[in-house]
Amino acid sequence: MKLARIGNPNKEKPIIVDKDNNYRDVSSVIKDFNSENLNFETLEKLNNIKPEDLPILEKNQRIGACVHKPSKFIGIGLNFKDHAIEQNMPIPKEPIIFSKFTNSVSGPNDDIVIPKNSNHTDWEVELGFVIGKKCSYVSEKDALNYVLGFFLVNDVSERNFQKNKGGSWDKGKGFDTFGPIGPYILTKDQISDVHNLNMYLDVDGERMQTGNTNQMIFNINQLVSYMSHCMTLYPGDICCTGTPPGVGENRKPSKFLLGGETVKLGIDNLGEQTHKVVNNNA
Repeated sequence: MKLARIGNPNKEKPIIVDKDNNYRDVSSVIKDFNSENLNFETLEKLNNIKPEDLPILEKNQRIGACVHKPSKFIGIGLNFKDHAIEQNMPIPKEPIIFSKFTNSVSGPNDDIVIPKNSNHTDWEVELGFVIGKKCSYVSEKDALNYVLGFFLVNDVSERNFQKNKGGSWDKGKGFDTFGPIGPYILTKDQISDVHNLNMYLDVDGERMQTGNTNQMIFNINQLVSYMSHCMTLYPGDICCTGTPPGVGENRKPSKFLLGGETVKLGIDNLGEQTHKVVNNNA
């Protein structure tokens, strides 16, 4: 099942995308896909409804973030072998966890806004997942039972704030518009192997990133289990799981987003995002 949200910001309606790619309105069944309602009970309720019985909405509407106001947006750093090599960094022995502030969440085709006083804004195509039930101290064996589904993420990052301003990475990860998610959540039963998905990112039509989730150092089971030993995870909490090589700071010479570019990215089965980059320093 594909779960999505369409409409103007903060006025989105929850929908499912049917087999004919129609947008079916489920707002009569569930108020929104958020931390209150995005869980396995809701999924069971939706599975018991015939899509053809639901109203069809027009497709020419904005697609919103696939999760509304998650209570946590967790990131995993250096989680691809080939990206760690690109960064000349040792392979992590344990997952590197950081936070993307939830104000960064935006729609899959919304503008990316360059922050004031920034000229080091970078891109990162990533696999995301959303938790479907309360999760604390779970084993790796059972961890996937707590994941509701997967989606596409652009972990937009301001490298100067991330690495040169002291403290944690969080400063460079949480600016407004730095967390586009979607276009939809694909429930896990619809993916045969989440650890073998091709991923890419283009800037102005030039391929910057090419990768596959088979390069992940810590797989989804390991990440969910590990995080659940650091914090309780709740329904609607989301996580992005690392990026393949090809980020702007590691190109020779380095290349960053300065405004006016078009960024396009995608992952097998999880759709695509397209963003215009707007410079907030003008």
